[in-house]
Amino acid sequence: MTTERTTSIYTAPSTIIAMLILVSALGCAFIFWLIYWHPPIDATAGSFKFLPGLNAIFNGLSSIALITGFVFIMKRNVRAHRASMFTAFVFSSLFLVSYLGNYYLHGEYHLPIAHTGSLWTTYLLLLISHIILSVIALPMILVTFFFSLSERFPQHKKIARYTLPIWLYVSLTGVAVYLIQAAVRG
Repeated sequence: MTTERTTSIYTAPSTIIAMLILVSALGCAFIFWLIYWHPPIDATAGSFKFLPGLNAIFNGLSSIALITGFVFIMKRNVRAHRASMFTAFVFSSLFLVSYLGNYYLHGEYHLPIAHTGSLWTTYLLLLISHIILSVIALPMILVTFFFSLSERFPQHKKIARYTLPIWLYVSLTGVAVYLIQAAVRG
């Protein structure tokens, strides 16, 4: 009697998920290198000063698309949900390109305030949680999209309930961090 190994559309190929996680890890390592080791080309931030604001706009638009997608799926409008989530993915991808361009040109930004008080504490907590959750969100987003695109809807639904709030938090705190930086800069 031979045992036949069947592959169901509901079985997640571990190699694809491992590749998505590896790509995410390499992406995060690249960003870390870009921020902390790559010398900025325009450290005075003389060119492309609009990039941080553009990043916040992309994050804000991603947040709106995520909330819209959630509302659509709650109403069982799968087609509109899918369009909204792709829109959120596009805005998050545009954010990432703009973010990388900003760090490539200008390097790391240091908030010019005393490192004490409620503003600093709020900023630091938002920034740290934003960074940590963005590292976690990237592979989750890719895996969630993989499950959806490969029609593995039970797995998609299981991970999406965690991916959505993390992705939304990262997008919203990206806007909040920018607003704090903009307010301090004046």
